[in-house]
Amino acid sequence: MHKEILVIDDNPDIRFLICKILNEKNFNVRSAANFDQAVLEINKKLPDLAIVDIKLDKTDKDGIDLLKLIIGKNKLTPVIMISGHATVQIAVESIRLGAYEFIEKGASFSSDKLLNYVSRALESSELKKEKDIIENKLFHSFELIGKSTSIMKVKKTIEKLSTSESRVLISGPTGSGKELVARKIHKNSGRSKEPFVILNAALLKEKTYEKELFGEEFDDGNISFGALERANKGTLLIDEVSEIPYETQANVLRVLIDQKFKRLNGSKYINVNIRLISSTSKNLYELIEREKFREDLFHRLNVVPIELESLSSRTEDIPLLIEYFKEKLSEINGVQQPKIDINNDNLYTYNWPGNIRELRNLVERVTILSSNESKENIDKLMNDVLTSSLSLENNKSLLEKSFASPLKEAREHFEKEYLTTQLKKNHGNISKTADFIGMERSALHRKLKSLGIKGIN
Repeated sequence: MHKEILVIDDNPDIRFLICKILNEKNFNVRSAANFDQAVLEINKKLPDLAIVDIKLDKTDKDGIDLLKLIIGKNKLTPVIMISGHATVQIAVESIRLGAYEFIEKGASFSSDKLLNYVSRALESSELKKEKDIIENKLFHSFELIGKSTSIMKVKKTIEKLSTSESRVLISGPTGSGKELVARKIHKNSGRSKEPFVILNAALLKEKTYEKELFGEEFDDGNISFGALERANKGTLLIDEVSEIPYETQANVLRVLIDQKFKRLNGSKYINVNIRLISSTSKNLYELIEREKFREDLFHRLNVVPIELESLSSRTEDIPLLIEYFKEKLSEINGVQQPKIDINNDNLYTYNWPGNIRELRNLVERVTILSSNESKENIDKLMNDVLTSSLSLENNKSLLEKSFASPLKEAREHFEKEYLTTQLKKNHGNISKTADFIGMERSALHRKLKSLGIKGIN
């Protein structure tokens, strides 16, 4: 397929010359004589490359404004700026803002020079796109792995959604794979070649939600494009949708009903065609009861619900996940696959508060740190990590239990845990433990008896 180039210049002779040079090299060429025409062409379809004159007559907007507009829509679209009377300062500014190159129209201008820049710009753009694709494959192409009843149900639902445009609400604990499910839905849909945009509502500041969603128009004519506009024709994932302020939820609902919106400070409606997927780790039913989430918005989002279970609820998937992550992460990091013992009891007794993400991180850590290590050393590394995590989990559980108890019981919980830990450190030696904690040996004996601590293995 021939690359498409948009030429924007108010001088008809220059515009004709550049278009002629490009046409002779079999590029698909469109042209515009001013800012308004250029915006119309850009909105029809973003070109593979744009050649933009800095100075445009009969308008208060110039080529720099067009550069910002194009880069704002897609930072990978190369823009070559041209001018017959621009200052060095303007040239430097255009490069700083993201232009690929700056060319003067004067005596040094030639068709060979132009074609050379065009060729290099397109090649650079393709390399950047390939890099993005590779990174996307490495970090987002993980499959839904498992044979548990719950994960098989999710897979079947994704298959059924391949011919549907229905909105989807994915619920599940943090790290359970909600983004991965959303990406699979997008990949299997008719929108797979269009943008997949993520808006993480949990990371936004309270006053920026509407700007991030709808975009903003500024007095100087510049535009900040929001997630809705960037996802047009594709899929928008609103992650942790429960975090959107109650007032803003009404505006989201209006977009879902009307399929159009206004940018902040904008006067014209922008039509959008998106597939909306939302996700949450919170119970939206409870939030609705507390009037923290709109019930009417919930019903608009929850057309097809997908629920992901915690990893601790589907431990039968752990061996398959470990084998899969070993293969994937070894390939990514360029090392040998570690020999992980999938029968390690700690893998199944640990609660996995971080779910699939935590397991993946564990396998990656072991993969990197155990390069060329023996199976015994790998087992030790796995046990060190897991027992450390189990200890942290138990300490957290103990703390929560203590805060829920009267002072006397809380003190007993702490003393029992503290003394048991110290005895284990000293291999059950009463005298050493008494010396370390500053108690008489006989007093320690009495305390251990009163707490029911009989012996340490």
